[in-house]
Amino acid sequence: MTPASVGFQCPDDVRAGNAGVRQVRQAPLLQRAGRRFGAVTVSLIALNVAMFVATAASAGLVGANPLDNQLSPLFARLAQIPVLVELGEDWRLVTAAFLHIGLMHLVLNMLALLVFGSELERQLGRWRYLAVYLVSLLGGAVALQLFGEPGRPVAGASAAIYGLLGGLAVVMLARREDLRGLLTLLAINVLISFLPGVSLLGHLGGLVAGFVATGVVVLARRRTELQVLGLMLLTAVLVVVALTVSTLVVLG
Repeated sequence: MTPASVGFQCPDDVRAGNAGVRQVRQAPLLQRAGRRFGAVTVSLIALNVAMFVATAASAGLVGANPLDNQLSPLFARLAQIPVLVELGEDWRLVTAAFLHIGLMHLVLNMLALLVFGSELERQLGRWRYLAVYLVSLLGGAVALQLFGEPGRPVAGASAAIYGLLGGLAVVMLARREDLRGLLTLLAINVLISFLPGVSLLGHLGGLVAGFVATGVVVLARRRTELQVLGLMLLTAVLVVVALTVSTLVVLG
């Protein structure tokens, strides 16, 4: 017999009773994180981390320190270098936004993405949030193509993250919330962008693009077709500007 809180129980009866109880299974870690912070935000963080691991491994294979991942052939192939984009390597406009120079660069950007991205994803919904993110990274890339140094490699998710800050500003304006805290944060980050090695152009381009993209979403709320049309048009304009600049430079 098995001792119970009151009297004794037959072991066979206990086993039979437990067999009828449904066991609770815990969801995988990524699934739980997606529910808490947003599936798109967690997926973007995972993609950035995976790209860092890939470039670190690539650096190690050529004899460099894996933490100096910017020395890897894979990083060199994917970073945004305006002159190479102008020569036809258009994929760099997007791939550079998923690269980071060193572990600290990655950690800081992913923390910012977790904080600001999860909030904006909650406010806008998954696909609208993802669209704002992509438009923002394109805005930063176009600004670099227009005004950046032709041979300087640039990488990082900062332009897209600045776009998320611009998007949060639009949401707060629409709700008539106090913007002083967000504006102070933006001012501090813009000042940091003047430090050597930091891309001010990319940050400002991403900020403006994210602000405009979120403005389209907010102004066309409850009109999904107008939101899709506006975001597609904005994306097309950015792509056309980048490719036109590249073509003019090559022909000139």
